[in-house]
Amino acid sequence: MFFNHFHMTTHPFAEKPSIEWILRDPRIEEALARLKFFQEQGAMALIIGQTGIGKSSLLRLFIHGLPQNRYHPLYLHLTPISGNAFLRLIVTQLGEAPKMGKDRLFLQISDRIRQSEKCTLLIIDEAHMLDPKALTDLRLLISSVTDELPLKIILCGQEGLRQTLKRSSHADLVNRIPVRFFLQPFTRDQTAAYIDSRMSLAGGTNKIFEPESKELIHDYTGGVPRQINNVATACLINATSHNLKKITEALVNQTMAEFHLP
Repeated sequence: MFFNHFHMTTHPFAEKPSIEWILRDPRIEEALARLKFFQEQGAMALIIGQTGIGKSSLLRLFIHGLPQNRYHPLYLHLTPISGNAFLRLIVTQLGEAPKMGKDRLFLQISDRIRQSEKCTLLIIDEAHMLDPKALTDLRLLISSVTDELPLKIILCGQEGLRQTLKRSSHADLVNRIPVRFFLQPFTRDQTAAYIDSRMSLAGGTNKIFEPESKELIHDYTGGVPRQINNVATACLINATSHNLKKITEALVNQTMAEFHLP
């Protein structure tokens, strides 16, 4: 195992690291600043980004920083279901048994939210897979804010969500989203900082990956964190199998010849 070979205590590029491991790079800091405004002032927020870009990590940081005495976050990611099923899922997450009929589901959700002493925050990950009817239902729910319903909604998904929201049928929902952010990939410098940070946190050294190798990993992955994790891990495994102590540019090229990004 490459842990021992490189004298590390754990896997540096694990898919879901502890919250302390998440690198608060400039992209994440800007997104958190916008979500902070949403937390205090907005009713809806929209986060868009390609798969593996760090959206879920961003949501974890945001939830972690919420004042627990003021907000009740509900994280939902099982989105490829019917509109009615999604309402039932919300009711279940609010701690009640769903009733029959959409009208009763709406009443259950609104009544339960009003009974809470905290603001309910619906955080919907994988929102690009939502049924269009579910988006309409969310618009109806958020419309109740005029009745002082303590509810906020975050929609977080891949770029297909942006195309879905362009439909005329969702115009009223879009008009209710004051906070929007498109999460970009890492720059070349951010990729290097990310690799160095993960290696150091795992008990290794940031000198294992040579500067040229980090630049090449960025080029191969386009700066997408999940792909960086995959390629960097493959390089560590390859180096261990050849009893090498450095990740060089040549080793990255050799690894990628076998790895084949889709």
